Amino acid sequence: MQLTALNASAQNNTLWYKQPAKTWTEALPIGNGRLGAMIFGGVNDELLQLNESTLWSGGPVKQNVNPEAFQYLAQVRDALFKGDYQNARELTKKMQGLYSESFLPMADLHIKQSYNGANAGSYYRDLNIGNAVATTKYTVGGVNYKREIFASAPDKVIVIRFTADKPKQLNLKINTSSQLRFQKEVLNNNVLQLSGKAPAHVEPSYVDSKNPIVYAEDDKCRGMRYEVLAKAVSGDGKITADTSGITVKGASSLTLYVSAATSFKAYNQCPDGDEKVAEKNLDKAAAKPYAQLLAAHLADYHHYFNRVNLKLNDNKDSHAELPTDERLALYNKNQGADPGIEALYFQYGRYLLISSSRTPGVPANLQGIWNKELRAPWSSNYTSNINVQMNYWMAEDCNLSEMHQPLFDLIKGLSETGTEVAKDFYHAKGWVTHHNTDLWALANPVGDLGHGDPAWANWPMGGDWLTRHLWEHYLYTGDKQFLKNTAYPLMKGAAEFTFDWLVPDGQGHLVTAPSMSPENDFIYAPGKTSNVSVSTTMDMGIIRDLFDNLIAASKVLGVDAAFRDTLIAKKAKLIPYQIGSKGQLQEWYKDQESSDPHHRHVSHLYSVYPANEISIATNPELAAAAKRTLELRGDESTGWSLAWKVNLWARLQDGNHAYKLYRDLLRLTGESGYNYSEGGGLYPNMFDAHPPFQIDGNFGGTSGLAEMLLQSQNGDVQLLPALPDAWANGEVKGLVARGAFVVNMKWAAGRVVNAEILSKTGGTCHIISKSKLTVKGLNTSAVKTKDGYELVINTQKGKLYQLVSSL
Repeated sequence: MQLTALNASAQNNTLWYKQPAKTWTEALPIGNGRLGAMIFGGVNDELLQLNESTLWSGGPVKQNVNPEAFQYLAQVRDALFKGDYQNARELTKKMQGLYSESFLPMADLHIKQSYNGANAGSYYRDLNIGNAVATTKYTVGGVNYKREIFASAPDKVIVIRFTADKPKQLNLKINTSSQLRFQKEVLNNNVLQLSGKAPAHVEPSYVDSKNPIVYAEDDKCRGMRYEVLAKAVSGDGKITADTSGITVKGASSLTLYVSAATSFKAYNQCPDGDEKVAEKNLDKAAAKPYAQLLAAHLADYHHYFNRVNLKLNDNKDSHAELPTDERLALYNKNQGADPGIEALYFQYGRYLLISSSRTPGVPANLQGIWNKELRAPWSSNYTSNINVQMNYWMAEDCNLSEMHQPLFDLIKGLSETGTEVAKDFYHAKGWVTHHNTDLWALANPVGDLGHGDPAWANWPMGGDWLTRHLWEHYLYTGDKQFLKNTAYPLMKGAAEFTFDWLVPDGQGHLVTAPSMSPENDFIYAPGKTSNVSVSTTMDMGIIRDLFDNLIAASKVLGVDAAFRDTLIAKKAKLIPYQIGSKGQLQEWYKDQESSDPHHRHVSHLYSVYPANEISIATNPELAAAAKRTLELRGDESTGWSLAWKVNLWARLQDGNHAYKLYRDLLRLTGESGYNYSEGGGLYPNMFDAHPPFQIDGNFGGTSGLAEMLLQSQNGDVQLLPALPDAWANGEVKGLVARGAFVVNMKWAAGRVVNAEILSKTGGTCHIISKSKLTVKGLNTSAVKTKDGYELVINTQKGKLYQLVSSL
C-alpha cells in the first residue's frame, strides 16, 4: 500500500541567481555520492571544482604510535582524584597519538567559451534540488545558450550538456588542473586525462608547520593515485584534444562526460590498485545518448528525494520569484514570513545527503564531499564529538535510511582499528575511538603526541556515541538481521571497552577518568581553568544510553542474559544526573562554572537529544534543568551549534524557540573566516556557515524541522509535538517514526486534520496528538490525556491507516 503523494508542484525546490558565482560559497553543489562538483556558472569561463569522496592524504593507519601512553593513565587518574586538574591535563597530553589525514580537492575543470556577439544578457543559473540538475542560461549576440549539469549515480559520471538555439554556435576550450601534483596526457586521441598521486600526509589547517604537505612518490601505501577524465561528444562540431585541453569548434550541441576515480580500496589496504575504474565508467557512459543518461539519473534520484514533500502555510508569503540571495537578504532584513524558503532549506539538507553519502565505507565528511582547500578547515575529516553524528541525525526520520549505510561501514572499520587502540593505549578490551577519524578509520586520540588540547584530542567517547546510529537504524526499520549481525556486536564491543574504562571513585560510583566535556573548560579555582575532569555529564549520558540500548537489543534478540545483567548492574552505579546552583543540568562532576558560559558545545545535553535519557515525559525535573541550561548558554552560536539547539528545543517541545533558532540558521553570512562563538548562518548557496563552511549545520537543520513535526520517543508517535505558531497550517509526506511507521499529515490552525500511517513491519502504534483522531474502518477511539489524545492502533505489516480528526 502506498501513501498518498503531496503535490510536488506546490514545493519550491530551486535555488537560483541572476549572476555567476564570484566565490566558492556562491557556487552550486552537485554530487552522486562519490563525485562532487561546485558549479560557478561563468559565461566566458565556467569553473567546476571537482571532488571525489575517497581522495584523502595518507594510507592505512598504524595505531600503536604511542607505546608509552598507558603508563600515564594511572597518573592521570591519581591527579584527578586529588583535584590536581592542571597536572592531570598535562599528563593526559602524553597519551596522544597522531592527527588524522585530510580530505583533498581533486581538480578544476575550466570551460572557456567564445562568442561572436557582445556581452551576455538574460543571465540565469539555478540548482533544482527536486531533480538534482544545475542549469545556466544566458543570451549573447542574439543566441540563447544553455548548460545542464548533473552527477549521475547510475552511470558514475558528471554530465554537462551544452546547447544553443542557433546552429554551430558552440566554441569551447575545456581544460583541467589541480592543486595536487599532476600530469596530463591524451588517451585514444580524444580523452583528456589528468592524473597524479596524493600527498602522504597533510597537516591539519590549525597546525603551524613549515612543511604541512608531504609527498612520498616511492611510498605505495601512503598517497593514493587519482585520475580525472574528460571526453566531449558532438554531432556536428569539430573536436580536437591535446594536453592543453579539448577544443570544440562550430558545435550545435555538445555533451561533456567527466569521470574520476582513485586507487583507494579499503581503510586497511594500501591504495595501490589499478582497476582503471575511471576509464571503464567513462566508456560506458559515453556510449549512451544524453536523454538516456538524464532519464536514468532522474529515476534514481527521485527514488530517494520524492519520498518526502513539505508545504508550510501553503507557501503563502513566499518569495520564490526572487533570486535566492536576494530572497535570503529580504528574509533576514525584515524578519518577514517566507515559509517556502524554510521548506527549501529542509529539503536542501536531504538533497545534500543523497549527493554526498552513497559510497560504501565513506560517509559524508565535515564538508560532505565538497572541498576546495589543500588544507581544509579541520582537515574536512570525521569529527565524532558531534559533527559526523549530526550529518546523519536526519537519515532515518527523513526517509533516507540507505544513506546511513556508509557510516555503518566506517563504524565497523573503527571497531577494528579501535580494538588495537583500546588494547595499546589503555590495556582495555572492546573498541574505542576518539575525537577525529578519517578515511583510514583512525581511532587513536589525536594531538600529534602531545600538541593537542585534551578538551578535544583525548575525548574517548566517539565509539560509544556512534553506536547510537546502529540502534536507531533498527528502531526505524525493525531490521532484526541488521541488529543481530551488525549492530549488536558493535554495540557490545563498545560496551566492553566502557566496562574497562569505568573505575570506582571510592564513594560507590563508577566514573570515567580522564573525562572531557567537548570542547569546553571549567574553572576549578580563582583564575584557574582546565578541561580534564571526572565523569562529565556527557560521558554519563552516552554510557547510560549505550547500556540501555544494549539491554533492549539483547532482549529483542533473546541473547546474552548474563551480559545484560552486568550492564544493568554497572548502569546502577553510574554518577546520577545533577542539577546545579542555577537550576541547570550540571555539566561537570562538580558544580563548576565554564570559562565560556556561552560555549558552542552543549555536550551535557546529549541525554536530551540525540538520546532520550532525559525527557519531558519521563523526568520533567531534569528536562526543566536542561531547558535552563539552554537559556544560560544563549541562542547565539556557530551554524552547527544553532542546529543542535533547534533539535534540543524541539525535543523539549518548545516549537517557537526552536523556530527562532531555525530562522537564525538561515541568517545570510559573509566570508568571515573562523568564528567560534557567533555569526553562524548560511552562505548565498545555502551552505551552512560555522563559519567557515561545515555541512553538519545543513543536516542538523533538516533534522530539527523534522523533530518539530514528528517525534517518536518512549514508544509513542507524536504528531506536531513542537509546531511553531509560524507554521499554523501545513502538509508533510513521508517522514518516518521509530517503529517503522511512515507518516503523512495535514494540519490547520496548529492541529492535525488528517493523517496516514503506513506500517512497514506491523506492531502497535501509539499516536499522540492534540487532535482527537479516529481511524477509518476501525472501531478505535482516542483517549484524552493531559497533553491531548492517545490513539492506539494494532497495525499489520504493509497496511495503510487513514486518520481523521473528529473535532
